[in-house]
Amino acid sequence: MTRRLVVDLQSSRPLWRIPAGAVRAIREALPGWDVVSVDEPATSDGDGGPGTPAAIAAARGAEAYLGFGVPSGVVAAGRDTLRWAHTATAGAGAAIPNVRGTRIVLTNSAAIHAEPMADWVLAAMLHFSRGVDRMVRAQAGGRWAKDDFTDGTLGFPELRDLRVGIFGLGGVGSAVARRAIALGMPVAGVRRRPDAPGPAGLRWAGPFADLGRLAAESDAFVIAAPQTVETAGAVTGAVLARLPAGAIVINVSRGGLLDDQALLAALDAGRLRGAALDVFATEPLPAGHRFWSHPRVLLSPHVSAVSARFWERELGLILGNIRSYLAGAPLANVVDLEAGY
Repeated sequence: MTRRLVVDLQSSRPLWRIPAGAVRAIREALPGWDVVSVDEPATSDGDGGPGTPAAIAAARGAEAYLGFGVPSGVVAAGRDTLRWAHTATAGAGAAIPNVRGTRIVLTNSAAIHAEPMADWVLAAMLHFSRGVDRMVRAQAGGRWAKDDFTDGTLGFPELRDLRVGIFGLGGVGSAVARRAIALGMPVAGVRRRPDAPGPAGLRWAGPFADLGRLAAESDAFVIAAPQTVETAGAVTGAVLARLPAGAIVINVSRGGLLDDQALLAALDAGRLRGAALDVFATEPLPAGHRFWSHPRVLLSPHVSAVSARFWERELGLILGNIRSYLAGAPLANVVDLEAGY
C-alpha cells in the first residue's frame, strides 16, 4: 500500500498559501509516497478551521497531514492510519483535543513565527515610548505638536531605560528577550519551566507564580505565553495593578490570557502609557469595541507574525521533519498535549 501525505495548505489568504515550489520540494523529499495537495482553500486564521470536504476525503488512509490546525474531520478520516500531523500555525490549542487519545504525533510552527513577532513587539515599544502615537494623531489633525514633546510634562524614555518583563519565554518570548538585551534593556521573565535554558543576560527567570513580581518590575510587559489551562485569564486586574505607572502592555499571545475590561480601566485611569494588542478574546474584534477608538491602544488584526520569509522557514521545518520522520528520529516542535503547547 502506497504511503500518503496530505498537504492542506492552500490558504484563503495569499501570504500563507503554499507556493507550488514548496509542494514540489515536499514531493521530492518523499519518493514513492502519494503526496496529495488539497486544492480547496483552507482557513489559516487563528489555530485553523474545521477542514474542507476535500481535505477530509484525502485524509482517509493517509499517514501524515500538513495543514492549518488538525481538523476533527481529518483525524476521524485517518483514525486508523494517521501517525504525524503538522500545523503551520503557532498555536495548537484547537488541534490538541482532536488528536488526544490517538497515535498521532502533533507538531506546530511556533518557532517559525518568533522572529517577526519579536520585531513587532519592539516596534510596539517604540510606538509608545518614543511618542509615535502622539505624532500620528497630531499629523492626522494637521497640528504642529512640538510643544507636546518639549514642555517637560511628558517623559519619553530611551529603550535602555525600559525594564522588560516577558510572560512566556518560549520561542517568541526568547526572541523578544534577545532583542531587548542586545539594546541594553533589563529583561526578566516567567515560564512553566523556569530552570530551562533561556536567553543569555536575563535578570531572572521564575515560575508563573512570580507573575505579580514580574509585573511590578516591568515598564514594558509582554504577554507571549501559549494559552493553556494554566495561563488562561492569568493577566488579571490584580496583575495589571502591579505594573508601574506609565507601563506599556503588549499582547502577542492569545486574547484569552488578558482581562480586557481590567486593561481598559487601567488605560482610562491614565495609569498605563498604552497597550499594543495583536490578539483578542473574540476575532475579528467586534465593531464598536472600545479598543477600536481608544487613544492609548495600538490595535493590530492578529498579523504580528506576517513576514515575507514565512515559507522559507516553514518549508525548512517541514522538510527537516520529513527527514526525521523517515529516519525514525525525534521530530522538531512536538506539541506536549498535556501542557497545551
